[in-house]
Amino acid sequence: MYNHKSEVDELNVFPVPDGDTGTNMSLTAMAMANELMQEEIQSVTKAADKMSFATLRGARGNSGVILSQIFRGMSKYLKGMDDCSADDLAKAFEAGAQAAYKAVMKPTEGTILTVAKVSAEGAVSAASESEQLLDMLEACTEKGSEALRQTPELLPALKAAGVVDAGGQGWMYILEGALNYVRTGEIIKTDSVPVTKKIKAAVRQPETASADIKFKYCTEFIIKRDSSDSDVEAFRDDISPKGDCMLVIDDDEIIKVHIHTNHPGFVLEKAVAFGELIDVKIDNMKHQHNSILENSGKPSSEPKKQAPEKLDEYGFVAISAGKGLSGILTDLGVSRIIEGGQTMNPSTNDILKAIGKVQAKTVFVFPNNKNIIMAASQAAELSDKNVIVIPTTSIPQCITAMMSFEPKKDSEANEKSFNRAMRNVKSAQVTFAVRDTEYEGHMIKKGDILGIIENKISAIGKSPEGVAEKLIERMADEDSEFITIYQGKNAKKQPAEDMANKLSDLYEDCEVSMKRGGQPLYYYLISVE
Repeated sequence: MYNHKSEVDELNVFPVPDGDTGTNMSLTAMAMANELMQEEIQSVTKAADKMSFATLRGARGNSGVILSQIFRGMSKYLKGMDDCSADDLAKAFEAGAQAAYKAVMKPTEGTILTVAKVSAEGAVSAASESEQLLDMLEACTEKGSEALRQTPELLPALKAAGVVDAGGQGWMYILEGALNYVRTGEIIKTDSVPVTKKIKAAVRQPETASADIKFKYCTEFIIKRDSSDSDVEAFRDDISPKGDCMLVIDDDEIIKVHIHTNHPGFVLEKAVAFGELIDVKIDNMKHQHNSILENSGKPSSEPKKQAPEKLDEYGFVAISAGKGLSGILTDLGVSRIIEGGQTMNPSTNDILKAIGKVQAKTVFVFPNNKNIIMAASQAAELSDKNVIVIPTTSIPQCITAMMSFEPKKDSEANEKSFNRAMRNVKSAQVTFAVRDTEYEGHMIKKGDILGIIENKISAIGKSPEGVAEKLIERMADEDSEFITIYQGKNAKKQPAEDMANKLSDLYEDCEVSMKRGGQPLYYYLISVE
């Protein structure tokens, strides 16, 4: 996978320069490989645990998070085994594909999900007829390759671009690497990369997201397990109808639980069947105060944790690319900036570490890119802090959201304000095409300037400024009050100034401003409010 990351990135480029699927998948897979190489492993269970933990923390972008979920599903199936047969591994592939489907809110066929599912079906079928690992992996890769070739028939965008699905291709390179090892006994060499630090982490439970919190009590605790045979899935099913934003992290010795509910007593009563409860915390989110619920009406034997004296009420983490944009976010009060964005997606662990450095009771995270939202949500689930992810897909959305922040409001009210503010922003980008292609009847040539509104190509031209003007014409209406343009590092100063002056004359009722963003890849980022 690592050796083919650029090729997979190229598949992901349609037709704008945002191809990073190969990079994200390779970094996620290498995090796992480096962890596995740190020590000699004596059992399949130990290898599976390391595989799951490392990919969970090292996951980058949507493709990396989905890949981590495939390995998570495989790990859970293989847990408890000292070694495994071809049939065991085939069924682990099947479990991995199922876990990946569950992790995605709206699974789309024609993606890595389809390729993982079909390749696993081929593996299971072959393993039922032969005990040979080689036979199983050959069938697995053959069926996966067939599914990959069919992805353009399932996704019109792939067919129009003349490419197969990038994530599916990445998964096939991983399977082909495994097949090569079984055939030859040799590991394909890669360039050296930094070794990932060993981190013990638990697998995630996809949370039921809700912009409007209907449940008052944020209930968090840890169960010290009495038995490793506890039916955690049944526990999840029992408490799920009683709340939202549920997180149940299942580890060898503990189960970490987080849920927003109006019935914390019910949740705790179900939990005590699994073992001793520790670190119980119930936060009335409406009134922003913490209280400890004591089990069985008796004072808890566990000491209450005292919050650090200098904790702020709120902290903010945002992903940004470009000194100008980062400076604007810092001026608005963002506590930690993570350098990244399109083609440079930070990992779950990068976001988790940034959250850990924010000294605040509640931390809001702004991904500012649709491909980072899953990694940010995964980091929020792993954090011990109260973390709320605001699903921003652009930096202009983040800027507008931060401008709506009111320190005296509680976290629920601010979350609603942030989500409402970001929905009121129309965002656009001006960039360039990196390949010849056809899009909705328009022929696009390499080097053409492309205008994108809400992730859809809306204008094609030869001049960044001309395309920007077309986008603004389509976004601005009689209700618009603010037009803000963030100049990228490759946009020229004089044409940018001339465009700003022209727009000020054209849109007299709007406040037009040009700011130095310094972002790569995009000549201009535009917001209309």
